[in-house]
Amino acid sequence: ESPSLHSRFTTLTITREPRSKHGAKDGAVGTSQGCASASSGAATTSPTITTALFEPDRDGQTPQVVVLVGAPGMGKTTMVRRVMVEWGEGTLHTQFDFVFCIDCKAMVLPMEASVADLVSQCCPGLRVPAGKILDDQKKILFIFDGFEALGFSWVQPEAELSSDPREVKPLELTMMSLLKKTVLPESSLLITMRPAALGSLRQCLKGECYVEILGFSAARRKEYFHRYFENPNKADMAFRFARSNEILYSLCVIPVMSWTTCTVLEQELCGKKNLLDCSKTTTGMILFYLSQILKHRDKDNPQVLQKFLLQLCSLAAEGIWKHKVLFEEKEIKDCGLDQPSLLPFFLNESIPREGEDHDSVYAFTHLHLQEFFAAMFYVLEDDEEMASSLGKLDKNVNKLLESYNKSRKDLNVTVRFLFGLVSQKSIEYMDKTIGCRISPRAREELLEWLQGRHKGLSQPGKALKVSEMDTFHFLFEMNEKSFAQSALGHFTDLDLRDTKLTLYDQMALSFCIQHWAGLGCVTFQGCSFQRQDPEAELDASVPCALVVRRREELPCPIHLLCRALRLRDSALQVLRLQWCQLSESCCAELAALLAEHPGLARLELADSSLGDSGVRLLCEGLRAPGCSLRILR
Repeated sequence: ESPSLHSRFTTLTITREPRSKHGAKDGAVGTSQGCASASSGAATTSPTITTALFEPDRDGQTPQVVVLVGAPGMGKTTMVRRVMVEWGEGTLHTQFDFVFCIDCKAMVLPMEASVADLVSQCCPGLRVPAGKILDDQKKILFIFDGFEALGFSWVQPEAELSSDPREVKPLELTMMSLLKKTVLPESSLLITMRPAALGSLRQCLKGECYVEILGFSAARRKEYFHRYFENPNKADMAFRFARSNEILYSLCVIPVMSWTTCTVLEQELCGKKNLLDCSKTTTGMILFYLSQILKHRDKDNPQVLQKFLLQLCSLAAEGIWKHKVLFEEKEIKDCGLDQPSLLPFFLNESIPREGEDHDSVYAFTHLHLQEFFAAMFYVLEDDEEMASSLGKLDKNVNKLLESYNKSRKDLNVTVRFLFGLVSQKSIEYMDKTIGCRISPRAREELLEWLQGRHKGLSQPGKALKVSEMDTFHFLFEMNEKSFAQSALGHFTDLDLRDTKLTLYDQMALSFCIQHWAGLGCVTFQGCSFQRQDPEAELDASVPCALVVRRREELPCPIHLLCRALRLRDSALQVLRLQWCQLSESCCAELAALLAEHPGLARLELADSSLGDSGVRLLCEGLRAPGCSLRILR
């Protein structure tokens, strides 16, 4: 694994205050106050990950026990592997003579064992007997990865603990002897675990240092994409795609979500030059992410997971309605979520510090994941028994949609996920991969709501128009041609005003326009079509010549729009691009549209800086045999 760890390992943001009440940025429900880089510790530059983890405190004391805390997918195991690589390369030999890594999730550990037995099991090829290594009391680091998988209560009488590394005892006692330092008191421990499992372990430790992984900073996300893709052009395309989708980009703070995004986009780029036709939705990415983190769960009865997810989704939805992201321990128990085998996959636990008198509080790993599960609440299938255990919250999709329409614009992401979850692809993926059933019943309600919503906004006697950008995002999230056709079939006009259109906005628009057979009039007033490389414009370290060259390589700002409008069977007659800051770079696309679209009769380009060369390009389109334009403004 050494080569891939070298090429892809990207520095994570960590904090040494894992139980403070302060939240992290990007919606990640971290619990940090002062953030530090995993390669820089809290203050000084550290050449290795291990040095950062075992950095001395303010009093100059190096911790002997470090507990590395992080939600599933935050990179705990990757950091452990990196420590092993550092040791294998010889960079830790002044710090540790031996490093023994025990994977608590994967290794089948005996019911009874000595410390020497554990060493022999994790390193079967040792040339020197394990007992002799341990007798020498050398500088030894024990790593226990996925500690919560052991499932011990950690309540054992201290009189039964061992002081001899060769003494065979029940596994829980041997482990407690290491934790309590009755055996090998000079050794160091690195323990990785999920926040929801910390409570019982704390009782066994003294003088430990807690380090929490908060994920990737904005700069590290970009670095990870470039490390993942060996081809810099593909890395740029994938990162721009993720960056333009605010929800996805925010979720990429979770390392495994960055990996998921890169993996999916790599498949999309096979045989393609760009991601402009990418059909992978944010919902699809999250479902893939869920399938990855649930891989390691016990393969219990599917009904158990279905019931747990229903209760989890009920909690998420209730929180979204009440603007609530922190949940008390009593709420978790009342919902029936206090199941150690499932809870840590979805919720982080923040344990009160010593001296604080409140119980633990829980939060979803990321706000967008809470919104995702809130949407799932409305579409997961249940039976009468399950429904009775869900509390007072009503699974009424129309109530959610109407609340969003009237005043609760903060429900936008939840509604978007609702559309994504009832797509045929999502229904099949949930059933086959995760083992849960989604009801397709909500599809009809969503369709009726979309149609009725815009009819209500259109003036009586006038053309029925769609004038809300979110509609296009909802349809793009579902990504089904037939549903988009049904939803838009009654409307003839598209009218957007004063909107900044990102690449992702334009992709959503393009998808909908291509499946909107009756679209006759398109109006953009005061809208800006963002160039696809905002990073280069803001980055002072990028030379100006490179910025210019990048701009020349990128498609013109209205490329996606014109490409969608050029479809032969389009009913388009009027195109207005008023006060949209168009330049001569747009004229080639407009000329091609004029030449290829026989139905287009009216084109308005108010307040555009086309320049002489731009107008010459337009004239080429006007002279084309296929052009039927009657009015140019």
